[in-house]
Amino acid sequence: MSVSYMTHPLIKHKITLLRKTITGTSEFRKLTEEIAMMMGYEALADLPTADVEIETPIEKTVQPVINGRKLAVVPILRAGLGMVNGVLALCPTAKIGHIGLYRDPETHLPHEYYCKLPEAIDERQIVVVDPMLATGGSAVAAVDSIKARGGKKIKFMSVIAAPEGVSKLMKAHPDIQLYVGCLDRCLNENAYICPGLGDAGDRIFGTI
Repeated sequence: MSVSYMTHPLIKHKITLLRKTITGTSEFRKLTEEIAMMMGYEALADLPTADVEIETPIEKTVQPVINGRKLAVVPILRAGLGMVNGVLALCPTAKIGHIGLYRDPETHLPHEYYCKLPEAIDERQIVVVDPMLATGGSAVAAVDSIKARGGKKIKFMSVIAAPEGVSKLMKAHPDIQLYVGCLDRCLNENAYICPGLGDAGDRIFGTI
């Protein structure tokens, strides 16, 4: 099991601003991108590199560059879209996939309605993004879907998470790396994260 909780004071500060009821759509969207970028910096610290020869204005030199297939960023629709640009700010050449899931109103189980992943997904480092990890049902289903299509190297980034969601995801997929901006207290009777930040998708897209 590999779970990393962010400790950088800037990430903590921005998550606090994100939580506020008075934070409007534009600011919420901007903060989500900034948090994703800072979390991505931590999550991608182990990307493989290879030495290449380049020429500076002074001399020729051997320096490191990112090696291997390009990164794949996979948001869980729709809220995950709010984190994509933050990761792309670090890796502009990353490929982007999409996974769409909806929750059955009676069983509360996730159902996939869309999945499109970049080619050669088995060779890529995959970063799944979703601002909230609540029950863990959608997260588990998304990773199941990626693995079923050949994905192997998977990281999952979430801005806030409930202990229940972390436990469920890591129990189902102990081989992935999970990065959490802040671990909140619990889920309430309606499966909302407490203290949480409301519905991330609604706040990102202004559909409250």
